[in-house]
Parts: sequence; structure tokens; C-alpha cells
Amino acid sequence: MGERTSGVYMPEDELEDLPGVGPATADKLIDTGYESYQSIAVASPGELSNTADIGSSTASDIINAAREAADVGGFETGAAVLERREQIGKLSWQIDEVDELLGGGVETQSITEVYGEFGAGKSQVTHQLAVNVQLPREHGGLAGGAIFVDTEDTFRPERIDDMVRGLDDEILEAELERREIEGTPNSDEALAELTEAFLDRIHVAKAFNSNHQILLAEKAKELAGEHEESEWPIRLVCVDSLTAHFRAEYVGRGELAERQQKLNKHLHDLMRIGDLYNTSILVTNQVASNPDSYFGDPTQPIGGNILGHTSTFRIYLRKSKGDKRIVRLVDAPNLADGEAVMRVQDAGLKPE
Repeated sequence: MGERTSGVYMPEDELEDLPGVGPATADKLIDTGYESYQSIAVASPGELSNTADIGSSTASDIINAAREAADVGGFETGAAVLERREQIGKLSWQIDEVDELLGGGVETQSITEVYGEFGAGKSQVTHQLAVNVQLPREHGGLAGGAIFVDTEDTFRPERIDDMVRGLDDEILEAELERREIEGTPNSDEALAELTEAFLDRIHVAKAFNSNHQILLAEKAKELAGEHEESEWPIRLVCVDSLTAHFRAEYVGRGELAERQQKLNKHLHDLMRIGDLYNTSILVTNQVASNPDSYFGDPTQPIGGNILGHTSTFRIYLRKSKGDKRIVRLVDAPNLADGEAVMRVQDAGLKPE
């Protein structure tokens, strides 16, 4: 399937170097997205056993050999962790106050959860960051493409058009030149062509139910692998919304355990994309009202402790007067809680 031995893809005969992997098993592994030692190394024996139709003991041997070959799973020094963290990118919101709150922007290799009530602007954030991620690093982007998993029919190409046109003139001029489009920021024809170029770098899939949503996360991993060495690597995966299908399909306490188990697997599939391909994972989440809350805001995010522990950054969006929105950082491993203000306008997310 692939021709590169570094990164994601490798020839099938290299997979066959692993104990218990013959030509047929190598084909199955590649067909199901296990195209590298690293992707096999971070799999569980159960996953590998089911997808490749092999025994759990054989799957464990394959995983252990892949871990040794890929040099993962061992301890490393704090200095090595620091060096690896220096590869992490920061995706700007193009709003100084929000970027400062988030320590520079949305991190790669992390899950950022944005939750809030209906109309708070969650989908506006996903659209804006799908535009911003394509900008070069000097303009706050990550010079990459985006994957958008749409579970509530929220993706609107027209909104991308609004937000592209709403970029600063300096950025628009630079993008027109970078994408070799003739014209100026005042030219409707040039801006229409530029919008189409932005849309070409956003890969959208609509999820019809929770099982389909989980499958799309696996497909997103394959797509990120295919683009890893391209001019436009995938640098952002949006899921809008993460919990809608799970909430609708698993109703009542009797189904809570199964819901949380599937949601946990889904989150770890997404996290794997972030780790393997240095990608930002942005998920939106719905809220429910807590009637027992007598003080403060009674809204709580859906997903319970599973989502709370898996999300690296949790952001609460709250409506304010008019087009104002309060962006509150609720949880982050290395940042203080705090708030910032932004506006949701026709031209996108803007400073107060």
C-alpha cells in the first residue's frame, strides 16, 4: 500500500518481519489502518485480534515486537519529554485575549473540548479554526488541512466563505500570493477562488449514528496518514458534536456503562490521531442542566468523568450581551483558569 518506510506507510514485507505476521495478516493489518510499527505498537491485543482475525496471544506477540521496533512504551527522561513537547504546535484563534488565555492557542497532540449551551458559538469555533489552521505559522496557523466530523449537520461552506473574507487584509494578501491566486482582497472573484482553495483543504464527513462516528475516527486516522508527508498535512480534527449521538442512543442508567465505554474508545481513537500525526483534536460538547445546583451556573458538560479526564483542555462558552461570548478556560494541565471575551460576527470570531 505504501512506499515510505519512515513515518506511516511501509512495504508489506517489513510488516512481515514481525513474529506471526504473514502476507495475509499483513494485508489485513494494512487494510484496517495498521500501516506502521507505531500504529500497531499503540493498539490493544483485543483490537488487533478482532481486526486482523488472529488469536489474542499472537496479537500480543505482534504488539510487543512492534513496540520494540518502534521504540515506544519505555521510560524517557524529562529532557526528552521537553524536546518532544517543543514539536507541539499552537493554533491561534486570531484573538489575542483568547490566545493568551490558552497559552498561545489550541495545542496539537491534545484534545480540546469546547462546551456550552445552544447558540453559544461552539460550531463557530470549529469553522473558524478550520480556516485558521491553514494559515502559515507566522500568521498563527499550522499550514495544514482539517478533518470535520459533522454529527449534527452543522458544517456550512457559506460560513467558511464568510470567515475567509473576514481575515485581515494582510493575511488575505499573503494567502492569495501563497496559493497563486491573482487579485487583491477587494476582488470578489479572487476571494471566491480563495474560499474554494480553503474548502478544498477541509475534509468533511457526516456521521449518522455513534457507530458511524467511531468508524469515521478510524477513517480520519487513515486520511491523516495519507497526508502526513504531503504539502498539506492534517493538523486539525474537529468533531461537532462529540456527544450528540451517544446521548440520543444510550438513554437511561441501564445503558450508561456501555455509552461511557464506547465514548472512551472513541476519545482514545481521536487522541491516537493527535499523538501520531501532531494534530489538534477539537471536540464540541453539549450541556445539561443540574437542578441540584443552587449557586453559580447550573449547566454541566455531557460525558461525565470519561470526557473530563480525557480532554486536555476544557473551554466553556457562555452567551453574553449581543454578539459577545465569554470564553472560560475550565481545566488545563499547565495553565491557570481564566476568562476572555470575544465576538461572534458575520466575519467570524473577532476580539471584543
